[in-house]
Amino acid sequence: MARLLRPTVPLRDLGDLCHALCAVHGKRPDMIEGALEASADPVERDWLADAAGGFADERHYLARLVAAAGPLPSTPGQAECEAAFVGLRHAFAMLARSGRSGCAIGAIEALVMEWRVIRPILDRAADRFHVAGATCAMPATFADIQTTAGQERAMAFGAQQLLVQHRGLWDLLESRSAARDAA
Repeated sequence: MARLLRPTVPLRDLGDLCHALCAVHGKRPDMIEGALEASADPVERDWLADAAGGFADERHYLARLVAAAGPLPSTPGQAECEAAFVGLRHAFAMLARSGRSGCAIGAIEALVMEWRVIRPILDRAADRFHVAGATCAMPATFADIQTTAGQERAMAFGAQQLLVQHRGLWDLLESRSAARDAA
């Protein structure tokens, strides 16, 4: 991930990142909207509504970056990658709609925190693609919830699963970059 912040990172790698994030997080309903729809807790719903609004702005920013990046860079094994993106999107949807109390909110909190790491890379892409930057409107993490030990375990599980899935995405993007370099 840190390599994507370097001034010399190939534009095709930044474009690939933008396309991948859009494939995984850029469609509606996104993960946060799914969790909001499934949640019955009013305090949780308020925070999720704020997060959904902030993430909608991020999706719009991401769409502008994808448009500026142009077509998806040619990469060996593209069909398999498309299937992986669909799988990731499905995994995120399952986490967001989990019936286990705390799992979805833990996954969404992890997404909000992870987005704070992703956002500087998107800003680097905006600079390189000559796209006007935007202020990140993602909320702070959700600290107002009263939880049981079981809910805390579920929140930790949801967060862990989101981070594992994102790790898979980063690994896939690194492999795609290496495949393009070798071609």
